[in-house]
Amino acid sequence: MRNAEVARIFYELADLLELKGEDFFKVRAYRNAAKVLTSLADPVEELRKRGSLNKISGIGKKIAGKINEILSTGRLQKHQDLLCEISPGMLEIMSLPGIGPKRAKMIRESLNITSPEELAEAARAGRVRVLPGMGVKSEIDIIRNIEMQKNRSGRVLLVTAKELAGELTDYLNVLPGITVVEAGGSLRRWQETVGDIDLVVGAEDAEPVFEAMARHPRVKRIVEKGENLARFRTWWGIDVDLVVVPEELFFLALHKSTGSKAHSLRLQGLFSGKGMDLRPASNEEDIYASLGMPYIPPEIREDRGEIEFALKNNLPRLVDIGDIKGDLHVHTSWSDGRCSIEQVVARAKEKGYEYIAITDHSQSLKIARGLSLEKLKEQHREIQRFNEVYNEKLGGFKILTGIEVDILPKGGLDCPDEILEGIDVVIASVHRAFKQDRDTMTARIISAIENKNVDIIGHLTGRLIGKRDEYDLDVEKVLDAAAVCGTILEINSSPDRLDLNDVNARIAKSKGIKLAVNTDTHDLKRMGQMPYGVAVARRAWLEPGDVVNTLPVDKLLRYFRK
Repeated sequence: MRNAEVARIFYELADLLELKGEDFFKVRAYRNAAKVLTSLADPVEELRKRGSLNKISGIGKKIAGKINEILSTGRLQKHQDLLCEISPGMLEIMSLPGIGPKRAKMIRESLNITSPEELAEAARAGRVRVLPGMGVKSEIDIIRNIEMQKNRSGRVLLVTAKELAGELTDYLNVLPGITVVEAGGSLRRWQETVGDIDLVVGAEDAEPVFEAMARHPRVKRIVEKGENLARFRTWWGIDVDLVVVPEELFFLALHKSTGSKAHSLRLQGLFSGKGMDLRPASNEEDIYASLGMPYIPPEIREDRGEIEFALKNNLPRLVDIGDIKGDLHVHTSWSDGRCSIEQVVARAKEKGYEYIAITDHSQSLKIARGLSLEKLKEQHREIQRFNEVYNEKLGGFKILTGIEVDILPKGGLDCPDEILEGIDVVIASVHRAFKQDRDTMTARIISAIENKNVDIIGHLTGRLIGKRDEYDLDVEKVLDAAAVCGTILEINSSPDRLDLNDVNARIAKSKGIKLAVNTDTHDLKRMGQMPYGVAVARRAWLEPGDVVNTLPVDKLLRYFRK
């Protein structure tokens, strides 16, 4: 069982207990356990085999026992009992932005509501605004968020789909008779959410492959089956389309599966115009070469000009994960991260980076243990000591001083300019007052862009995919300000952010704005999420020269100083 699955059970258990009004400390313990499990670098199954569950910080004896129960049975009886006791609709209500377990409990008890549909009806009738802490705007938000939830049903985050696809691919790859397996569809194009998983298999006989897939523990049932295509429903709620073709047809099938539909239709039109047919090929490069164009990477197969550029042999050399020389947005245990500076440096060196910037939160963000000015100075002295004392040990690796400073609700920053001007990397981000009107939020962010000490604007639009919409923001006006001031914009690699998205990042490139691809890491596991941000950069047609953290450290620091 994956760490994320075990963590999900504890998150849900904490929410259900809070909904019931159970002991605060018990709820917090389960929620903290979920966070710990999510951040673990090692699989929890392996830790159990080594007898190390009790040694994990934040996991006590009782919770370790519950983890054992989940790993042994695939479920937690206490969790199952609560799911039977509480209506499924309450879980959906709790997941709505701005609601959570406490408000869900109040709504249920005050209005006798147990489903999103009933809540939307009550909001439209003006019955929600009378509750403590709620108002007319709350009702508008509730109606909008419930509609959003309906529209997004059936799609999952890219990271979730990739995890499942990787497990299924590994499983199929070792089966006899299978020569090659690869994921296609929107997963291969690295779209931020995925409706289903497309797998293409090279094998002479499809039936044994279908039978083997049906036996996989993640598979719930076969939805439909044809001669060389079958659809499976998984326990994760994601459908898997499995195409099985002879090996000589594999790349043709993979290309068709990858899409997008618009891109494929354009290619078919070109083939038809030349009186040609799509034929079996030994690789995808040959498919494009037969039309006189270079290979088009999957990430940009969206019919957004890539075919025209390819026909002119003018495709950009897209930035690649190997171009990234450092991570400029890293949190440590000095604020709300889980790891020490030594630990994140060690992991960064393992990844082949040349530098990282330690950018813990600033003083006003109390919920994230933001650093006071004295604490910030102390941390920067510690970083300076690391760079001096451990220079030989670090082998040329550089730790940059940094801060993620809060953009205040009325504009301006919560750290004095005389402090900021001595810091290597200053990221400015919005962390509260998300619901300001368009003009206020736009002016607020531009005030940070215009501050000469701000290097990067972090997660610009504030979205959480599937959970929270973007701020009400005039993005075009903000991009214009960044272009004028030379302020860098971040592509946040966290899979539930991916902010800027590919569309806005491409517009930023067209305006001459430089971007930084960062992980916003709070633990060692999230340091491995850089490929998700790089994929956004590739979908935005960014080249290495568009991304500042492809620069070596001396050129990077000169760029910041300029």
